[in-house]
Amino acid sequence: MSQHILILAGDGIGPEIMAAAELVLARVNEKFALGYTWSHGLLGGAAIDAHGVPLPDVTLDAAKKADAVLLGAVGGPKWDTIERSIRPERGLLKIRSELNLFANLRPAILYPQLADASSLKPEIVAGLDILIVRELTGGIYFGQPRGIRTLENGEKQGFNTDVYAESEIKRIAKVAFNMAKLRGGKVCSIDKANVLEVTELWKQTVTDLAAAEYPEIQLSHMYVDNAAMQLVKNPKQFDVLVTGNLFGDILSDEAAMLTGSIGMLPSASLDEQGKGMYEPCHGSAPDIAGQNLANPLATILSVAMMLRYTFKQEVAAKAIETAVGAVLDQGLRTGDIMSAGMTKIGTQEMGEAVLKALA
Repeated sequence: MSQHILILAGDGIGPEIMAAAELVLARVNEKFALGYTWSHGLLGGAAIDAHGVPLPDVTLDAAKKADAVLLGAVGGPKWDTIERSIRPERGLLKIRSELNLFANLRPAILYPQLADASSLKPEIVAGLDILIVRELTGGIYFGQPRGIRTLENGEKQGFNTDVYAESEIKRIAKVAFNMAKLRGGKVCSIDKANVLEVTELWKQTVTDLAAAEYPEIQLSHMYVDNAAMQLVKNPKQFDVLVTGNLFGDILSDEAAMLTGSIGMLPSASLDEQGKGMYEPCHGSAPDIAGQNLANPLATILSVAMMLRYTFKQEVAAKAIETAVGAVLDQGLRTGDIMSAGMTKIGTQEMGEAVLKALA
């Protein structure tokens, strides 16, 4: 049965990086006779311009019917001054929630060719391969009540609510433990249990689940501030990290820079059946949009994650990852991963180089 993909290029550099990724998708679709079809939709600022809302019903309906969603990036200063409830990022949060994409997988893998591009010493990051499992549909990003109110004295006050139920914590922890089974067998749960009651419950729930169902997994706990420090001090001590929405957002971006550039990091957001939305970890970078400067490799590697996790096409996924490695072996670099002695190329040229390597 034919499987269908919805492509949402988004805003800023989104259309450029997605164009490169779509060519790679077409090549592997043909090379491995996968039989996939795909269509395009609008999300974020592009949807606001066309429909007045960041997630039109037509896009949401198409996403629910698709077997997977491939996303570029959303947002930009053009929409920063409009009503907060209809800004581009609200569309991203809503589609995650509507599709129940609760499990965000963010691998931080350092290609050996990019050891010099990392901000850390090569001996600290060489061989880095960690996975951050971030809860994506709960926590402070979705908690109620939230807003900005005026107090009796006339002063304005902003407020948000960080909330997690046991079932939400168990669900994401199980993903982390199952991923660890396929990797190094270690999970570090990140919290701030010394200050926040919501993460005190998080810590206890993860601990109880590990003891009851995953005794073979080596579980540890770490406060988020220490975890941020340890990621730059000794990142290879970690295998799988699991944490809530806010902490996961921050730590995964930090981990991204260990790999040389956030432009190298793909991500997967999955529901309980393995259906997912796949996107690069970086934003829309409007300052370089339309200039053929963006690194498309994170989006291309997101295609590989889509093939692996939703479609179970490991051979095709590995082919893309191997092609990316081959291109880096050739010394080809976009500006964000450029180093001495390498050849600087643009977005389009990088996509073409991966296509050539796939052949």
